Amino acid sequence: MQTLFAMFGFALITAFTPGPNNTMLMVSGANWGFWPSLPHVMGITIGFPLMVFAVGMGLGGVFDAYPVLHDILKYVAFAYLLYLAWKLANAGRHDASGARVGKPMSFTAAALFQWVNPKAWMMAIGAMALYVPAGGDVLHAVLLLVLVFASTALPSASVWCLFGTGIARFLDSERRVAIFNAVMALLLVVSMVPTLL
Repeated sequence: MQTLFAMFGFALITAFTPGPNNTMLMVSGANWGFWPSLPHVMGITIGFPLMVFAVGMGLGGVFDAYPVLHDILKYVAFAYLLYLAWKLANAGRHDASGARVGKPMSFTAAALFQWVNPKAWMMAIGAMALYVPAGGDVLHAVLLLVLVFASTALPSASVWCLFGTGIARFLDSERRVAIFNAVMALLLVVSMVPTLL
């Protein structure tokens, strides 16, 4: 039970602290609302625990064996986050015809994003190092971690998205939407800098 409580503490703290997923969820909630952003929420809720399972079942060992893969993933992730930041900066505005620019991230895109999300990798590898015993019942420990992360992912993703919907009432002009999205895009890029260094 003590280990289980420690796992929940680790999962709650890492899930609720700012990072790429939470920043994008807040922007999605602010620009499109909670219900249109639900596929994005569910993509994270299911995609991240699946990634934890894959890492626990040996994918993390591949990165240990071939450290160059970690560097490649790091720069691919940064390039993809720059692209996402550009999309976030331009989201929610209206074009000349009055149609809203952009749309919330899809379920599949949000689930696949976990594989290039540096915070997700740090969470998954950190959890394995802390809570999966070497030479012990690895499958049982990994499945327990997957359940713990699955149980904290949905509340965290929902809260961040709802936080964005709360901010939306202050975004009552194109200028305010543009400033908010630009600041969030900048924060998304800044969140990646420690990983690169």
